[in-house]
Amino acid sequence: MLLALVLAGGSPAPGQTPAAPPACGERQDVGRPAPDLHCLPLLPTPAAPEARGVVRLEPALSPFGVAVDPAGVPRWSLSLEATGLPAPGELGPYRTWVAWATTPLFAPVLRLGEVGNGTWALGPVALDKFVILVTPEATPVADAPAGTPVLRGTSPSMALQPHELPALLGMAVGGAEGGDGHRHGGPSGDGWTPPPMHAATTMVPGMHAARPDVAPWLPPWRPDEVPEARPREVVTLADGDSLALTAMPVRKTIGGRALVLLGFNGQIPGPLLVVPEAATVQVRFTNRIDRPTTVHWHGIRLDNRFDGVPFVTQDPVPPGGSFLYRVRFPDPGIYWYHPHHREDVAQDLGLYGNIMVRSEVGYGPADREEVLVLDDLLVGDAGLFPWGREAATHALMGRFGNLALVNGEPDWRLEVGPGSLVRFLLTDAANARAFNLSFGAPTKVVASDLGRFEREEIVESVAIAPAERYVVDVRYDAPGTYPIVNRVRGVDMVTGGIFAEVDTLGVVEVTGDLPPGRHAASFEPLRQPAGVAAEMERFRGFADRPVDRELVLTVRADSLPFPLGMLLRLERAFFPPAEWTGSMPAMNWATTARQVRWILEDPATGSQNMEIDWRFRVGDVVRIRLTNSREAFHAMQHPIHLHGQRFLVVARNGVPSDNLAWKDTAVVPAGQTADLLVEMSNPGRWMLHCHVAEHLEAGMHTVITVE
Repeated sequence: MLLALVLAGGSPAPGQTPAAPPACGERQDVGRPAPDLHCLPLLPTPAAPEARGVVRLEPALSPFGVAVDPAGVPRWSLSLEATGLPAPGELGPYRTWVAWATTPLFAPVLRLGEVGNGTWALGPVALDKFVILVTPEATPVADAPAGTPVLRGTSPSMALQPHELPALLGMAVGGAEGGDGHRHGGPSGDGWTPPPMHAATTMVPGMHAARPDVAPWLPPWRPDEVPEARPREVVTLADGDSLALTAMPVRKTIGGRALVLLGFNGQIPGPLLVVPEAATVQVRFTNRIDRPTTVHWHGIRLDNRFDGVPFVTQDPVPPGGSFLYRVRFPDPGIYWYHPHHREDVAQDLGLYGNIMVRSEVGYGPADREEVLVLDDLLVGDAGLFPWGREAATHALMGRFGNLALVNGEPDWRLEVGPGSLVRFLLTDAANARAFNLSFGAPTKVVASDLGRFEREEIVESVAIAPAERYVVDVRYDAPGTYPIVNRVRGVDMVTGGIFAEVDTLGVVEVTGDLPPGRHAASFEPLRQPAGVAAEMERFRGFADRPVDRELVLTVRADSLPFPLGMLLRLERAFFPPAEWTGSMPAMNWATTARQVRWILEDPATGSQNMEIDWRFRVGDVVRIRLTNSREAFHAMQHPIHLHGQRFLVVARNGVPSDNLAWKDTAVVPAGQTADLLVEMSNPGRWMLHCHVAEHLEAGMHTVITVE
């Protein structure tokens, strides 16, 4: 019935020129979200030719950087601006106007609410592709539209269409040299075989012949030459204590196959360091791997000379060398440590570990605390899929793995008693993959990178990007099996389709064989810590100030594999807010940091990456706006990390945040903006960069100076 109504709406009669809808704009201005990704023009039908309208899409308010539902579908808060709507009674036995949302298949149909001329809040919608209709109705609470649509429009995601042209061109090229001069194979690419394909996506013909313009690299040790990796140990350190930390090759058996990986002190993840707030410890780091490396103490406001950034705060530690780090911990929270030299390789192979900085004022009672590191690993039929020797591969989208790991294990498990309140302290250590985790039980978010939220929130899932951390409480009431599931959406740029990807990362078994939990009741109160609220109130005064500095996030490329360049030009019709999975593995793999240059640009000066010269003084509070350019030929989310300082994400797309927490990493979805309020508290030269490891290797970093 609804399809017949939409078709009956037709087009304006010959000779009629409907009034133009309010302008949505085409190009993105610096400091503003991309209009064509966040604006949906409504076209009139002959039933009301003078009507016009536009629907604005804003990401729904969320404690996370990407607003999605538990299935990974983007959540939008919609508003309607309409003019020229006649009295409903002019069109029949109707008394009001109602707005609806539906899919291209016209099922389901969601009633958004009563509308009219003016501006109306329509509420949230979570649909991959959708249609908006405005119809006259006899009642505002109708279950389905009965009147003929007078305004209709399609979501920006409807621009996703099959791209036959790259496929045809690829078949024509058939593996020959690309017309752009890109070299497929050759001496520098000997030994490469294509990566595993994603089961839900389509490969463009011709891409099978593309090769990265670097040589492949794998760990040089045989499995029988290195020790078996050990489970993570907990190391409790007091103020003034010392720790020996060694990066070394290890052997780990996954899926019955022995793989050579890297670990700190022979462990994957590395030792979990538990230290009190305000402590200072010494860490003697020794490098026993075959390439130079460092240790970066992620998120910690430590002395600059110990930050672990090669050629900024120290020289890389050569194989066999050592370095003494003196690390102070001024802030409670969950942190992590990892390499900062070719981390696309070393971190991906397992060099990461967590730090828990405890405070006298904790998160509240819980029956169990579990520190979980989320990661993925790319493996093929022969074992580990190689990395680029001279430069990073997968430079376009980052290296997505096909094997999910929790604390280094593909089948992480936990047993607890019924009524247990389990606190999960989550870190995303993956090179590029963001996760959208559901726990199958009541969940609330408590804290983020450097501390607690103003108020705890009940959430259906946890969206976490590389380098971010979140603390969530999960209440397991009854015996049973509760999987921890990553549910996301992928985009097949060749077919224009959106598909679901579901992966079980681990399992919590609630069994009556274990004693029942004692703290389930502490889940109910959504606490608003007084100290946090007072501190945030003090900084909210700065949140109204004008923007002090701006950065545009974009990309440049040269000599991309053919026909990838053609496909990327066509896919610019639409970019989803986040890229959750490696839906173009072969095309992505063939791009290297020699061809792709990811960019941070200061629009005030035109300076890019390491040319940017920003200087501040201790005590400054600076509002920095990040604009993720929709004009990039491949826009995707960027988790931006600032070393040595802390900040608040005070607005997204110009909409003020309603629940603040101190962070050091903030994800900026494609075509969107984020405003960071940075407290410049720590002197030194500090790196700011994207934490997709391949984007960092492809140049997306700069250094700010705090004097």
